Amino acid sequence: MRIIAGAYRGHRLAAVGKGDPAAHLRPTTDRLRETLFNVLAAGKFGTLSGSVVLDLFAGTGALGLEALSRGAVHATFVDDGRAAQKLILDNIKRLRLENARLLSRDATRLPKNDGALATLVFLDPPYGKDLGARALGAASAGGWLAPGALVIWEENAQQPAPEGFEMLDHRRYGDTSFTFLRHGDGPAN
Repeated sequence: MRIIAGAYRGHRLAAVGKGDPAAHLRPTTDRLRETLFNVLAAGKFGTLSGSVVLDLFAGTGALGLEALSRGAVHATFVDDGRAAQKLILDNIKRLRLENARLLSRDATRLPKNDGALATLVFLDPPYGKDLGARALGAASAGGWLAPGALVIWEENAQQPAPEGFEMLDHRRYGDTSFTFLRHGDGPAN
């Protein structure tokens, strides 16, 4: 795995191989990540530049790291798995990032936010376990989300918009679905 574009283009990320099903690690492939970020670069949902990222069920952190490479100003990575935490910390160190932090927590039990509000959320829960809506509820209740924040929810099927979120789009690539949601009212960027 590597960073596809931006300031850290070509930098290799910590190796996870084909993933770790026991730890629910199934990294978004370089190709799929590139496709997703091409959709974001088209500007239909706002801009990456200046965004504050919340990466829930972050795994390797590749999505949030790619966003930082492409102009996001800060990223908070949330994962409670030991394997994922090690990978995220290794990747932050590899890229020498000072604008990233790891929150070693269950994404469905977030504490109150003490930082900037997220304008871009990556949500990649273990497939089929109904954790995504719970994590979004925790993020909303904990004051993590800016009004109009864009949420990109990766699952194996399209997901319905939870209360407080508006469905914007849905895209399917093979066995992966991206559901695009907007939090609350108005644009975040």
